[in-house]
Amino acid sequence: MSAASCRLTEDQFLCSICLDVFTDPVTTPCGHNFCKTCITEQWNINVPYQCPNCKEVFHQRPEMRVNTFISEMAAQFRQSAQQKASSSSSEQQVSKPGEVPCDVCTGTKLKALKSCLVCLASYCEIHLEPHLTSSRLKRHQLIDPVENLEGRMCLKHDKLLELFCKTDQMCVCMLCTILDHKTHDVVPLREGYEGKKAELGKTEAEIQQMIQKRRLKIEEIKHSVELSEEDADREIADGVQVFTALKESVERSQAELMDTIKEKQRKTEKQAEGFIKELEQEISELKKRSTEVEQLSRSEDHLHLLQSFRSLITAPPTKDWTEVSVRPPSYEGTVRRAVSQLEETLSKQMKKLLTEVELKRVQQSAMDVTLDPDTAHPNLILSADGKQVKDGDVEKNLPNNPERFDYCPNVLAKQSFSSGRFYYEVQVKGKTGWDLGVVRESINRKGQITLGPQNGYWTICLRNENEYKALAGPSVRLSLKSRPEKVGVFVDYEEGLVSFYGVDAAALIYSFTGCSFTEKLYPFFSPSLNDGGKNSAPLIISPVNRAYKSNLPRHISF
Repeated sequence: MSAASCRLTEDQFLCSICLDVFTDPVTTPCGHNFCKTCITEQWNINVPYQCPNCKEVFHQRPEMRVNTFISEMAAQFRQSAQQKASSSSSEQQVSKPGEVPCDVCTGTKLKALKSCLVCLASYCEIHLEPHLTSSRLKRHQLIDPVENLEGRMCLKHDKLLELFCKTDQMCVCMLCTILDHKTHDVVPLREGYEGKKAELGKTEAEIQQMIQKRRLKIEEIKHSVELSEEDADREIADGVQVFTALKESVERSQAELMDTIKEKQRKTEKQAEGFIKELEQEISELKKRSTEVEQLSRSEDHLHLLQSFRSLITAPPTKDWTEVSVRPPSYEGTVRRAVSQLEETLSKQMKKLLTEVELKRVQQSAMDVTLDPDTAHPNLILSADGKQVKDGDVEKNLPNNPERFDYCPNVLAKQSFSSGRFYYEVQVKGKTGWDLGVVRESINRKGQITLGPQNGYWTICLRNENEYKALAGPSVRLSLKSRPEKVGVFVDYEEGLVSFYGVDAAALIYSFTGCSFTEKLYPFFSPSLNDGGKNSAPLIISPVNRAYKSNLPRHISF
């Protein structure tokens, strides 16, 4: 019989008890075939004797004999199947570690294609064929190959886990729903699967969102580290600049000290050299006179000795060296005075250098500021871009809205600040009077105003061309080494600090400290009166030439 014909009738060669090809097939009186061993074991256990297929009952145990024809056909079919399995095994994949092997293969285990939830076995392509062709086996539930099929059975009732208890959140069998889970909310596995799959989708989306947030946080942290590194480099550069300048000052002071000491020594040496030269000249004269006296004393000429005696007996004119001496210069206090002077120089220089560094830092907080025309006194003239203001001496007809100053020539900025730090610069060049600073939102804007922190004003001013004051209530007279042409205003809201800087000289002019801010703060400007043209120059809000700007956050948190 050909392999093709075997495949057409292979359902006839399967024992319905062991679901395998007949071994020693026997036929019951009702005409059904079984393996001799299978039906014998069946009837040894179950009484009365009943056909497993048609359920016909036999009152006496039938005598079973091997059906020779079917036995030969089954053997031929088995041989054909084995040849087919042998020829195709090389084409199939051998089971590798981690893959599910076929439970039927002997010797080399092939990779399973499916697992049967009824047979609780996994099959390769050859051994799976009966499940694809046999009408009885086609009803079995096949799934992708899995290990531990016993785990799909209820441990308590040895039945297939085919239901899901939503109450206890566990898989159960049919008997469980009758006994332990009788009143619970039980649904088919597929329904439970779909619900959990939807939850998993939601969970996956949440996890992906958490992953994305953490990736963004990583980028934020990396960016913060980069900014921190940049700030560290700038801080190092500033530190090197400061300490290099201080080192140069020390070296200059040391050189000056050495020069002072050496100059004193040079003066001493020069004085000694002068004395020595003068003494050597006198010695030369005295040696000459000594030679003349000696020669005269040897003369035998009586007349010549007597005539020359008077002129030689008298010593040549010389200096009285009794009180003459070279006194070493006094160096006492020289080093102390030099160190004291160095301390003073370093203190001034350090203060200046630190102010320069401080100014660089506050310039990080520079904000764009423009003037608000709705707050400007009618006499003030504002530029179109809102960056300049001056007094025009002529009052314009403007609505007297609550925000407008109606007596003092003042104007506020459009921008307000209620937290953090901000900084702006104003050019005051050519002016003989002005007021600058910040004010709180609720200040009085009508009538005569007294500027001071108690009234919500933190300002400094110039009066009478060279009189600078901090309007601290009472006023504080400011002593400036040079007239500032540009003034920087810095505010740290949380620290309660308002500082004013001379930008050109990089000098701190004045600071209001310990302020308590509870409202919005507005930049404040007053160009003062025109004064017949003497004070006609405008106040100009200038762009800040920031040496650097850092966006490093103060805190990193989720």
